[in-house]
Amino acid sequence: MKRRDFIRTTSAGALLAAGSATAQPKMKTPWDWTDENGLARFLKEDPTPLENEFEKYPRCPYCGMMRKQWSHTRHLIHFEDETVDATCSIHCAAISLSLNMDRGPRVIYAGDAGAEGEVKPLVDTAGMSYVIDPAKMGTMTKVSKWAYAETAAAEAAAGEGATLVGFDDALRAAFASMAEDTIAIRKRRAERRARAAN
Repeated sequence: MKRRDFIRTTSAGALLAAGSATAQPKMKTPWDWTDENGLARFLKEDPTPLENEFEKYPRCPYCGMMRKQWSHTRHLIHFEDETVDATCSIHCAAISLSLNMDRGPRVIYAGDAGAEGEVKPLVDTAGMSYVIDPAKMGTMTKVSKWAYAETAAAEAAAGEGATLVGFDDALRAAFASMAEDTIAIRKRRAERRARAAN
């Protein structure tokens, strides 16, 4: 092989190799992809989510319910990346935590069902007691799962057959009832739509 052909061949080979290396896009991690394309990319950064909460987060993004109306069951998740998701209930908070599995929650707040006043204050769920009461209808669920800042208030609210648990167990209960609750909600909403159409 002549020297000129050798250089031309190796230069072309080097260029082809370099071109094919740059042509391949860098593989995205699943969490990078969901940040850009996932269902919860609507979340906004908010370092002070409790200020003017209802103006900023009037409705639950998963079911459309007015959060102020359901202040006793509402939840607000403040993630470590400063994004915020505000829901009407632990049912919808469970959906948020599923969709945002790569965002670590900084604080998860819930409405204190035992507090005085029409609009209940938000409290860090880390110290709250949840009353799971099969005898009471909940928000977006057949079985209520209400949070209380004071254990004594939770105990007083617990009826026969109710159990007191922490947030993790209340979340497990929300996930466990998700299928039945979703089936019931879809059926009720379909019936309402049909009535409204007539």
